[in-house]
Amino acid sequence: MDTSKAIGIIITNPEFEDVRSLEGVAPTKNPCVPIIAVPTTAGTAAEVTINYVITDVEKERKFVCVDTHDMPIVAIVDPEMMSSMPKGLTAATGMDALTHAIEGYTTRAAWEMTDMFHLEAIRLISQNLRDAVENKKSGREGMALGQYIAGMGFSNVGLGIDHAMAHTLSAHYDTPHGVACAMFLPISMEFNREYTGERLREVARAMGVEGVDNMTQEEYRDAAIAAVKKLSEDVGIPTTLDKIKEEDLDTLATDALNDACYPGNPREATKEQVIEMFRMLMA
Repeated sequence: MDTSKAIGIIITNPEFEDVRSLEGVAPTKNPCVPIIAVPTTAGTAAEVTINYVITDVEKERKFVCVDTHDMPIVAIVDPEMMSSMPKGLTAATGMDALTHAIEGYTTRAAWEMTDMFHLEAIRLISQNLRDAVENKKSGREGMALGQYIAGMGFSNVGLGIDHAMAHTLSAHYDTPHGVACAMFLPISMEFNREYTGERLREVARAMGVEGVDNMTQEEYRDAAIAAVKKLSEDVGIPTTLDKIKEEDLDTLATDALNDACYPGNPREATKEQVIEMFRMLMA
């Protein structure tokens, strides 16, 4: 779907024939050729967003393109199209969707309308991802809806440092995007916790944590992060990546801070802090 967006934009805006020129918010003038998007995973929500991601193999980086002209004209979201996903892909794409919802809910631009989408997406994903991994029909249906709703939200407000680091990790080490997002999610939540106000209480509530109204701020923040870790563990997401090399950390951090998703993060990060977050994944 992302490739079709890039091709569709270039066909109608030939001055951007070098796909690298589309990075960030490109000043295209014409809508892309009509796209009918049929997702076969429950994760990216590219069928409903204004975003797409391109992998630059030569430069070992992924770059994000944001363009209101790239939206498909029709999205056919059918859980039957997702039923052939193996467990690992189901888990990875599902955790990508959860990251969309949590980052979108805590991003700088979050507001009432997108909050509705994101909290409902967090609830649906938390309730259905485990069953989807087991290929239960109800789980597939819940995840198809949850990832779509998350896309409706974050496409309007952006993401944050988790996706910035995940793009970088995937580009350098060919790590599946959803796995990278999932590994960074509790780390980025911990990094941002003091900048999220009461929002992690609502994340915890949406994930099914009981008694959040009787918790202190520190307790419900801990509970939200713990719930994410538990879901990630239950669906088989690893917590470390032995491919990361110490000598790569400076480049990884630089690329993450230059990623189009980073500016939405609620907390500013230094290169040293980003390096430390990458280091937390080292085996």
